[in-house]
Amino acid sequence: MPTRTLDSPPQILPLYARAAAPLVPGASLLPFVPGGGGEIPDLELELGGVSAEPAALAAYAKVCGFALRDHLPPTYPHVLAFPLQMAVMADGSFPFGAVGLVHVENRIHQQRPVASGEELTIHVRPTKLQPHPKGSTFALQTIVLAGDEVVWDETSTMLRRGKPAENAKAPAMREEARSQPEEGFEALPGDAPAGAEWRLGGDLGRRYAAVSGDRNPIHMHSLTAKPLGFPAAIAHGMWTKARCLAALESRLPDAFVAEVRFRRPILLPARVEFASAEVDTSQETEIAFAVRDAGKKTEHLDGRIR
Repeated sequence: MPTRTLDSPPQILPLYARAAAPLVPGASLLPFVPGGGGEIPDLELELGGVSAEPAALAAYAKVCGFALRDHLPPTYPHVLAFPLQMAVMADGSFPFGAVGLVHVENRIHQQRPVASGEELTIHVRPTKLQPHPKGSTFALQTIVLAGDEVVWDETSTMLRRGKPAENAKAPAMREEARSQPEEGFEALPGDAPAGAEWRLGGDLGRRYAAVSGDRNPIHMHSLTAKPLGFPAAIAHGMWTKARCLAALESRLPDAFVAEVRFRRPILLPARVEFASAEVDTSQETEIAFAVRDAGKKTEHLDGRIR
């Protein structure tokens, strides 16, 4: 599978226009518009010379609750990689549009802290479709290198709602950097006491979009979320994960894996609670955490750090 090397970061707004184009009847017949159906293509994008801009990094840290340090928040490489992820899903060979996809799982492996000014190379590729009770899923696999060293990698699992897809085997990424998904993890017990309560404003989706570039209409406003099947705008899954890791920041080691499952969308505005606890396994001590509705106690997210 050839790797397509980019000279500069893709521009997000034109990518969203292409990603949304399949919603227009007949637009998918155009060769540069995704949505022609079929299988997800073998496609890998590479971009070098990537680094965080101080002002953008500070704005992100403020929205997500991270302290400003001399290294990146563990979720910030996702933001740096997001233009490439969108470019993959907006490619004319992609079988459906990205607008309306739901992020259902995310796994980050930080192999060491990434310095704020470090120059990075990013690779992104998709996996094949897998069946799901609510449609089909695929993953966007991302690796981040500093020189020849892999410092961070991620697997983001996306749900396309609809009829289940035929089973397909996910291809491996680069062997030395592949993220191997775990078989699963035990969720934090539902009666674990809350350590914090967060009040989320109706504008949270727009505020996170401004610092992340993720302007999926399901997050922006109820008027744009309702045509896509949601009764109101929903919080970004990656904001929720970032806010959890910010709350645990003082307990994070230099190298760790943070896995989350997005259980139910957080309809904005909302009042949620955060809980965490150390869990002893046969091999090590892990941190389990969860985000729940503050009133109904229904779970929006559960996760594990090891």
